[in-house]
Amino acid sequence: MWVIYQVVKKAQKRYNTPTMTEEIYKLDDNFEPRLVDPKEQVEEEVIEITLRPQTLGDFVGQEQIKAPLNISIEAAKKRSEPIEHVLLYGNPGLGKTTLANIIAKEMGVNIKVTAGPALERVGDLAAILSNLEEGDILFIDEIHRMNKTIEEVLYSAMEDFAIDLILGKGPAARTMRMPLDKFTLIGATTKMSLLSGPLRDRFGHVFHLNFYEHSDIEKIVTRNAKILSLDAHPEACEVISKRSRRTPRVANRLLKRVRDFAEVKFDGKIDKDITHQALEMLSIDEHGLDEVDKKILTAIIEKFEGGPVGLNTLAAAVAEEMDTIESIYEPYLLQTGMIDRTPRGRMATKLAYEHLNLGKKFKKQEEML
Repeated sequence: MWVIYQVVKKAQKRYNTPTMTEEIYKLDDNFEPRLVDPKEQVEEEVIEITLRPQTLGDFVGQEQIKAPLNISIEAAKKRSEPIEHVLLYGNPGLGKTTLANIIAKEMGVNIKVTAGPALERVGDLAAILSNLEEGDILFIDEIHRMNKTIEEVLYSAMEDFAIDLILGKGPAARTMRMPLDKFTLIGATTKMSLLSGPLRDRFGHVFHLNFYEHSDIEKIVTRNAKILSLDAHPEACEVISKRSRRTPRVANRLLKRVRDFAEVKFDGKIDKDITHQALEMLSIDEHGLDEVDKKILTAIIEKFEGGPVGLNTLAAAVAEEMDTIESIYEPYLLQTGMIDRTPRGRMATKLAYEHLNLGKKFKKQEEML
């Protein structure tokens, strides 16, 4: 057991260095952050905490999740047991991390936060799990990017609340089991398809976060404007909500940029006209599209005659990574009906032509077909 103790202590010392957000950015960001990028930026980490709701009652939207989750929390509390393991999946910025923190607060337990890419060795996982007390929550963001070796170790931790460690090498190697206190694992992922079947099956609750309705985003913007002590007119909150890509994180970011504009150019009061001016300066149109989105749509229409065009070819045409287009830009363009994804590739829709004032070109292409 002394050997296990030394392995765990060494990993604990190594683990408590950079923040998890910094780890994710060092390993993952290979593109310039955009204003409407739903991924959390490093400098937003502190202020986002103050805007996040602390209870399920304060959490706006996602009603299909809140009701069953609330029942599970209450049932677990009555039995004095940890809630079953929870898997949250959906696009960035929809509230996966917020929900994980709410679950911890509702259960009255501590939460430890890490990320899949940050867990490089079995010792890292052992260090974290050994520090969890009865009922605590371990939240792993981007869980689909976790090392496969660590994932296999996690199986026994989730089911049997124990970790099997291999000590030594060669013929002298032996396995030792380290017991753990009962805990809850909450995993968050933007790519459900990349999770292995065995790991996915070990979660008792699997919840999908949808894009928010405009009315819900408007409530979030109004609430956060009050928290930031802003003098924001309801019509200004409505404009921000309609251009926020149905994502709370983007809505918060736009609200702060409009606040800055109003404080510098005007007296700090935020009305409809000032909001329009601020968002036009930032090149965010009425559909929430920015210059990158328009570049993608223009490339499909102008260079490939409306499509279909393969993802690889489109990525080369707009000088972006395929994964970036597929996971960051495309989901919202599909949600707004600007593009169609077909077996042959991506196609621009009639709405995209009209939005870019190319309606006549769409009619000509229809006549040719």
